[in-house]
Amino acid sequence: MKAAVFHEVGKPIAIYDDVDVIEPRAGEVRVKVHYCSVCHSDLSVLDGSLPAFGDMVLGHEASGVVESVGPGVTRLAPGDHVVLTPVPPCGQCYFCLRGDAALCANNTGLYTAALADGNTGLSRNGEVIYRGLGVAAFAEYVVTQETGAVKIDSDIPLELACLMGCALQTGIGSVLNTAEVETGATLIVMGLGGVGMAAVQGARLAGASVILASDPLKERRELAKTFGATHVIDPINEDVQARCLELTGNIGMDYAFETAGIARLVQSGIDLIRPGGAVVCVGAAPMDQGIEINPFTMFSSLEKKLLGCLMGSCNSLHEIPRLAGLAGCNRIDLEGMVSNRRPLEEINEAFDDLKAGRGIRTVLTIAGE
Repeated sequence: MKAAVFHEVGKPIAIYDDVDVIEPRAGEVRVKVHYCSVCHSDLSVLDGSLPAFGDMVLGHEASGVVESVGPGVTRLAPGDHVVLTPVPPCGQCYFCLRGDAALCANNTGLYTAALADGNTGLSRNGEVIYRGLGVAAFAEYVVTQETGAVKIDSDIPLELACLMGCALQTGIGSVLNTAEVETGATLIVMGLGGVGMAAVQGARLAGASVILASDPLKERRELAKTFGATHVIDPINEDVQARCLELTGNIGMDYAFETAGIARLVQSGIDLIRPGGAVVCVGAAPMDQGIEINPFTMFSSLEKKLLGCLMGSCNSLHEIPRLAGLAGCNRIDLEGMVSNRRPLEEINEAFDDLKAGRGIRTVLTIAGE
């Protein structure tokens, strides 16, 4: 099949048409990928902020059509339109049974870049190729466990549906699931890429009364208003803490969402929230970044909270159909999230767009409709 392969930091991604992919085995499905959008987590692998295991096919925010199924598959059939997910739940482990499906003990692909049995299912000239971020969707086909592909109605355009695989699950989920933001709450979203814009949409869905959107790029701030931001701020040239106090009667925000993948913004968020408020760590910061809480006694005595967030604390089997339903009744905006469309052959240019902050999401066409 055709696939885009990442070899090493600092080198362009290469396009090959001779990558081998396995047939689906028991409990697995093979999906023909139609679209995959470019996410900051992919970029973090490319620039070395997140580790790579070797030659790797990245791409984890994708949609397509089921091509074939392995023995025992009952949820899906050839021809089904699906969204792929990096966090497929097993439904049986300790975490799934207690409602923490995003932490599924049997979903190891995010960390091992392989299927559950250690096989990546991908190779070229006999050499193993790894599954970047557990999906490997910058390719014509993806093999995944049955719950790694979630069926959606065929009337939802696949080129928009792909956004539900990561950005919308993560951003909206961080608001509705991780933080459980209540009606009338006040909050700030720091970073207005795809996940940040989705968090703004989630805050609007939750009925937040103050949604302060923060980003250095004016174009992104203006676009955030169309997604539901009630206020915007330039964090480089304006005093964010003073603005948060002004908007909340000198109390502080109920919630601060860090969606840019920058650890120091988490630390800033601690100062932006009120006593009893919460900072939600949504973005994937580089492995070498950390924060300091000083003095910790003050943080603790004010009952401030730090909340980790993996993929919006989602059970994808529930979350993706919920997002599809919200999109179908125009309660979330998918079209506005897509800034650029490119063929797979322009994948390096797509990452250049992302690094330069051009637009929100670039969707790569793999097979098209």
